[in-house]
Amino acid sequence: MKVSGAWIEAKATQAVCAMLTGAGYQALFVGGCVRNALLGAPVGDIDIATDARPEMVVELAEGAGLKPVPTGIEHGTITVVSGHIGHEVTTFRKDVQSFGRHAVVAFADDLHTDARRRDFTMNALYARPDGDVVDPLGGLEDLRARRVRFIEDADQRIREDYLRILRFFRFHAWYGDPEGGA
Repeated sequence: MKVSGAWIEAKATQAVCAMLTGAGYQALFVGGCVRNALLGAPVGDIDIATDARPEMVVELAEGAGLKPVPTGIEHGTITVVSGHIGHEVTTFRKDVQSFGRHAVVAFADDLHTDARRRDFTMNALYARPDGDVVDPLGGLEDLRARRVRFIEDADQRIREDYLRILRFFRFHAWYGDPEGGA
């Protein structure tokens, strides 16, 4: 399965991916851009997950003539501006400790670890720069069924971040099965 659309084909977006992959790192679109593209909904934010550490993302962006902005460097996020578009590039990570809204994170080297820390399976869908979808946790099946499902233990996901319960209801309203499946 592939995702497509002007957002993924944009030269500015592909330049960010090429900046990473050209240096031997992974570049995978993740979350809402992949989910929405698969649903045929508009894509707003472009999030890219990578195994490159934040300092390397900054170095690579500067070397490619792009503008890195350390919007959340302590959590692994660098916004890379390319063609006037902000691309949130975040290092694969895992939560070491969580405090209801805040987490101490450690960087990870693989997307499976990164996927397991996310909230819902439909937000743990990734796509390579060519659009090939990577589904480490069964999110495609849930998305097709319009089922908003927490990853692993729902209670644990909510304890990690209390706002996830509100996100669950919002996501169910937007993406859930209108006939009632949750």
